Amino acid sequence: MSSPASSTPSASPVSPQPPPRPDTPADPPHGAPAGGFRPGLVLLLSAGATFIAFLDTTVVNVAFPDLATSFPSERISDLSWVVSSYAVLFAALLTPMGRIADVLGRKRVFLLSLTAFTVASALCAAAPDLPFLIAARALQGAAAAGMIPAALGLLLATTPPAGLAAAIGAWGAAGSMASAAGPALGGVLVDVFGWRSVFFINIPVGIALVAAGIRGLPERADAGQKPPDQLGTAAFTAGIALLVLGLTKGSDWGWGSAATIGTTTGGAVLGALALGRSAHHPAPAVETGLFGNRTFAVASAASAFTGAALFAWLLSGPLFLTTVWHYSVLRAGFAVTPGALTSALAAVVVGKRAKPHQLPFVIGAAMAAFAAVSVWTWQQLGSDPSFLTLWLPMGLIGGAAFGATLTALSTAAATSVPPSRFASGIGMSTTARQLGGALGAAATGAIIAAHRLGGPQAFRDVYLACVLLAGASAVVGLAMSRTMSTRKES
Repeated sequence: MSSPASSTPSASPVSPQPPPRPDTPADPPHGAPAGGFRPGLVLLLSAGATFIAFLDTTVVNVAFPDLATSFPSERISDLSWVVSSYAVLFAALLTPMGRIADVLGRKRVFLLSLTAFTVASALCAAAPDLPFLIAARALQGAAAAGMIPAALGLLLATTPPAGLAAAIGAWGAAGSMASAAGPALGGVLVDVFGWRSVFFINIPVGIALVAAGIRGLPERADAGQKPPDQLGTAAFTAGIALLVLGLTKGSDWGWGSAATIGTTTGGAVLGALALGRSAHHPAPAVETGLFGNRTFAVASAASAFTGAALFAWLLSGPLFLTTVWHYSVLRAGFAVTPGALTSALAAVVVGKRAKPHQLPFVIGAAMAAFAAVSVWTWQQLGSDPSFLTLWLPMGLIGGAAFGATLTALSTAAATSVPPSRFASGIGMSTTARQLGGALGAAATGAIIAAHRLGGPQAFRDVYLACVLLAGASAVVGLAMSRTMSTRKES
């Protein structure tokens, strides 16, 4: 059964301030922090945890050659599970963990997940063989899925209304920069210290965040909620996991193979059954009622298209640089760094400056700009390196476009849901982005597999696909202006 608050005017996305928060204590006099915590510390901890969670979605990609050297008897298809196991569990558990965080307490879920992530990172760094490493990466992905919705849920529930948009911008900058900076940071670490270092760096960061969070984070939970439906949660988790697995491994297994068809079909069926059960259950696994909020529904759809374009862009860039322009892993990492910087800068600017009614136009303009630069890249990309005249401006524009878009989408989705559903809403919206990302990665793999890897044509076709995905994101994002106008009039 959906929450009535998800479709009432109090959750209006057009207001720059979220509705009153019954689970947040009143501000004490003289501007002292409510409940003995500092909003700035909550932002720092939320952004830090988000950074390492999204960093680990891309940082491992550049470690493949070193992994192959450490495990010479393993096939490349088996090594790819080091990436896939993290991605599958991360996407599958985002929505259930958001729901659990709303019920059991966001601080509790955040700290437990962060602790598990830190332990899993240590296990990855010490892995004696490939099966152990894959299992540890799966645990790491599951833990990351608990960190993200709980972290942003805490941030939204504790930030003063006047600073909410800027806080979401800073949080979005952390996630955007982490995803884009992964290849650069991974290239440096692998080149100097080897593949184990990309996991080892999480350990001191995780310990510091847990120690600070124990004392500095307030607890936020909805005491009136029941634990989510266990059967529905299991069905939804398994469905998303199978769907992401099929999309991720389809290019390896073959798109017409029994494994690909079975996993994707089974995942879609389980997901549909879980959503149908959630629509009528008193303690749903998925807050389907949130989709009754048209702004949230449209923002989630735009997130899926944006995620597909983003993952295709992130995956194809380093691969093109190393296979066609023959850059070293370290040089390729630095070549994509400018995009990470503009991504973070754009996220902060949008968070601080963009008004709620401007968010659809930010998404439309940013994705239109990315579509335009992708057309230009499709036309100009060749075998001869042209970093300053092609790659650098493309990276700067692309990074800024994604930083602005992801922040605008996060802000729109977060401020359109009631306070008691903050973590659930963020989990669902991020799941949409990850599902889109899995589709984008799968499409990239299929396009590249259909061409000769040493030439530019495969990557030109990837950028053409990015044009279509970015265009869809721009159109859907602009449609959000109608939902906001309708909501304001009502």
